[in-house]
Amino acid sequence: MMRRTFLKALGAGAITAAAGHAMETAQTRRPNVVLILTDDQGAVDVGCYGSTDLHTPHMDALAARGVRFTQFYVAAPVCSPSRAALLTGRYPQHAGLATNAGGRVGLPPDQVTLAEMFKGAGYRTGIFGKWHLGMLPEMSPLAQGFDEFFGHKEGCIDNYSHFFYWSGPNRHDLWRNDAQVREDGAFFPNLIVREACRFIEENRENPFFLYLPFNAPHYPLQGEDRFDALYKDMAPPRSLYAAFTSSLDEKIGQVVAKIDALGLRDDTIIVFLSDNGHSVEERSFFGGGSAGPYRGHKFTLWEGGIRLPCIVSWPGRIPEGAVRDQMTASMDWLPTLAHYCGVAPPGHALDGKDIAPVIASGDAPSPHEALHWMLHKHWAVRKGDWKLVVNAPETPLERRTIPGEPLFLANLREDVSESRNFAGDHPDIVRRLTELHEAWAARFGRKS
Repeated sequence: MMRRTFLKALGAGAITAAAGHAMETAQTRRPNVVLILTDDQGAVDVGCYGSTDLHTPHMDALAARGVRFTQFYVAAPVCSPSRAALLTGRYPQHAGLATNAGGRVGLPPDQVTLAEMFKGAGYRTGIFGKWHLGMLPEMSPLAQGFDEFFGHKEGCIDNYSHFFYWSGPNRHDLWRNDAQVREDGAFFPNLIVREACRFIEENRENPFFLYLPFNAPHYPLQGEDRFDALYKDMAPPRSLYAAFTSSLDEKIGQVVAKIDALGLRDDTIIVFLSDNGHSVEERSFFGGGSAGPYRGHKFTLWEGGIRLPCIVSWPGRIPEGAVRDQMTASMDWLPTLAHYCGVAPPGHALDGKDIAPVIASGDAPSPHEALHWMLHKHWAVRKGDWKLVVNAPETPLERRTIPGEPLFLANLREDVSESRNFAGDHPDIVRRLTELHEAWAARFGRKS
């Protein structure tokens, strides 16, 4: 605990000093930040990403007033490590949470989060939605820099009873700060919107960091009746997933409408992304989401598990209706938001890079020479157009199943579907990428 307190104080001190300078020199208020994270949303399951059967006008509107990324990667194909990387700016292995949280496992208390960075700079911080970064008191949102929390701490809940049903014993999982609360029968995404709008209203005069990790379209697939009716002619499980996705889209639109109504849109950076690819678990009826041309889904390191929608909107300050094809990553948001808001990032090493130049120009180079992933014995590395996937499972692709292979080399420029294995043709590239990944893994005391 003493080590954690020291590290937190050290980071906060640096952040506060920089923030003071920023406040003295800024000509306008520092921007608010709204970080919207969706749950198990497929790689192409937004209209602006190519979906022709989903109704997502509010997500599409963010892209129309911002920048949309086409080669954006999350750091893991499952919930907790992906969230840990987003909030810390570090690979999950560097952030100390390489698998899903549960029991005594969670984000280590000495990690510095986006919330702590902003709170140290004088921002009001709130999280409303799904935490899934630890159940212990020292791993709670309030212990990780958030002033307010409303939501659930486990991986998923029923949207009306707010019970966690994944494994027994079933338990109620709805919290306000560190106290359990009851709102039986209330649709959980509506509760997220209620709390978010209240928070925005109460903090309209001062900068705030609002983290909205929605639990949709993660199972259970509980869309609202009017959206079930919208997709009545669509076959399940796609229809169930579609209804929940459109419910989610409506909620996002309600939050953005509140920001607009208060005249805060030009002063607010909105970032939207999914945490990992769509689920094919039994609880999702073995599908529903779509990765489009990409192979894979949640739990895999094929493109469909980690290459996902991401949009940033800040009217008047960044381009609108723009598309960026450079390779970027969820870890990049911490240093990028620090740059935009004039606050210092944590004083320790980060893996994310400031992508403000990429956002400003489609001609800017990607700040990443390579990106790495590791989940148990399944690992991958991408450098340029080449991506090496090791111990990968079989996956469906366009009504057929592609067998898993222990060593798979893809060229994403020539074959974005990762259906052709170039390993036999390019053993030199396999060797170089393997050495590159082994050096990366050794940084965290791990073996490939």
